[in-house]
Amino acid sequence: MAELRRFVIRRLITFIPTLIGVTFIVFIIAAVVPANPALLWAGGQKANPQVVKELIKEYHLNDNILVQYYYIMKGLLTNEMVSPVTHDYVWEDLKEVFPVTLQLTIIAFVFVLALGIPLGIVSALKKDTWIDTVVRIFALIGVSTPIFWLAYLLIYLFFTKLHWITLSGTPTPPYSITGIPLIDSLLKLDFRTFAEVIHRYWLPGFVLGFAGTGVVARIVRNSFLDAYSADFTDYALARGLSKWRIYRHVFRNALVPVVTVLGLMFGGLLAGAPITETIFGLPGLGNYMYQSIQSYDYLALTGSVFFVAIIYITANLIVDILYAWIDPRVRY
Repeated sequence: MAELRRFVIRRLITFIPTLIGVTFIVFIIAAVVPANPALLWAGGQKANPQVVKELIKEYHLNDNILVQYYYIMKGLLTNEMVSPVTHDYVWEDLKEVFPVTLQLTIIAFVFVLALGIPLGIVSALKKDTWIDTVVRIFALIGVSTPIFWLAYLLIYLFFTKLHWITLSGTPTPPYSITGIPLIDSLLKLDFRTFAEVIHRYWLPGFVLGFAGTGVVARIVRNSFLDAYSADFTDYALARGLSKWRIYRHVFRNALVPVVTVLGLMFGGLLAGAPITETIFGLPGLGNYMYQSIQSYDYLALTGSVFFVAIIYITANLIVDILYAWIDPRVRY
């Protein structure tokens, strides 16, 4: 336990520098763009000069980059950062849009688990057969297919031709427990609302998780084959254990690297939502970031990246802890 505790402390030490580095890079990229943010926020060329001056003063636009970044981070950490475009507190906007993205991510992650792991196992069990070839081709297609192309193709099929989906509205129940309709409807056993949420989100969730499905299938296949060729498998065969008992032990050992990939993938799905949400008209965190870029609201964009980075790093930390707990060699 002492080694695990030291390992966790080492990982926690890197938490804050990572957050600072990610947000600072995003801020620098946005701040060096040759434009007058205050003029854009005030309405363009016809903006009131007095309003422009007040915006420059309020957001320290005449100060150097480090000072501007300091005030942005201070505003985010104290919940005093107000978007010059929406005129709302950034954290309040993020709390409003995040449940949409989390629902989308959960559904995408379910697709990744439900398709990627079984396909990887079947591919490993049927190594070098036509089934293995099909799964490997599917994995390659999943990694190579652009999200926007797949999204428009499936919209044309399921919305325009088959009318199986809707592209408007986001189901919201009259009650709130966690603030996430998908989870709240299950807790309340409100299967009607749950079905409405699934009906709205299943296709964008599939599009978002499609690439991850191929990645997981390939990793599960390779991990399963590596574990199956290990010494403990030969020992189990020598003892006369049945195939299914051997497969169970192999599967447990093969899941060690898969757990790491799945944890990181969950954070990656959150970060990869902007394209999917924009195409499917979902008012989530990704769409919020896209709108922030369009309006040059780099304060809201920095806050969004900060929020996503916290989730991603936390997921990474949890995965590292689980990995160190499963495999003690990682602690050293």
